[in-house]
Amino acid sequence: MKNNDIIFYDKARQVWKEIAKQGSYKPLDFQIEIHKKLLNLFQPGDYYYFIFHVRDGEFEYVSPHINKVLGYEQSIKANDFLSKIHPDDQPYFIEFEKKLHYFFSELPSDKITKYKVQYDFRIKNKDDHYVRILHQLAIIEFDLDKNLLRSLGIHTDISHLLPSESTPKLSFIGLENEPSFFNVPINAPFLLSSKELLSKREKEVLKLVLAGNSSPEIADMLCISVHTVNSHRKNIFSKSGCSSLAELGSKAVLENWL
Repeated sequence: MKNNDIIFYDKARQVWKEIAKQGSYKPLDFQIEIHKKLLNLFQPGDYYYFIFHVRDGEFEYVSPHINKVLGYEQSIKANDFLSKIHPDDQPYFIEFEKKLHYFFSELPSDKITKYKVQYDFRIKNKDDHYVRILHQLAIIEFDLDKNLLRSLGIHTDISHLLPSESTPKLSFIGLENEPSFFNVPINAPFLLSSKELLSKREKEVLKLVLAGNSSPEIADMLCISVHTVNSHRKNIFSKSGCSSLAELGSKAVLENWL
């Protein structure tokens, strides 16, 4: 392991120790939580999931699908994993984790499990090619002092959706009708806007459009007119600033419109 990799991992460990502090862990029993949380995490490509022990800065479990996505074994250690993140994306990773800490520390305890964190980064696979990963995590264990102890994470290959030079972006996605906060800046005060760009109906139409359905088919599925569907499609492109379905699809993933 190179010195720069060790320094990067140590920086991450320092953030994670601050997040977890001296929280008291319970025996790991994550199967029920995995199935509950997976229902809320949209996957636009091949993925694997893992359980992360925050204070130790180590994986407690990694699903076997990591071999399909990155070519690595389930036994991979967190320090080895982090060493494979693109050097240009490592500073984003550290700052995103710091923002995560601040965000959850400001939430009431009853809302901590009602949010997932989402950001992306490039990581080198076993063949030494960089893959862009959509990193999503939800907190599955915390203590009375709101120290975050365990998280469920999902890594999805989104290389086909974004160009390799894209800048990593951070968002906090509200579940159970909580507001969402998109593209949170890392070098500015934590001022969040929760205004949704697309309406609920526009998101429904968008999901069906990206699934390859025609306007008449969507009209039939949603029990609305074709004219209304086409109006929604026009509004979606106008609001999103996208000029193609491919661009719209990639933005929909990052903005969690699906």
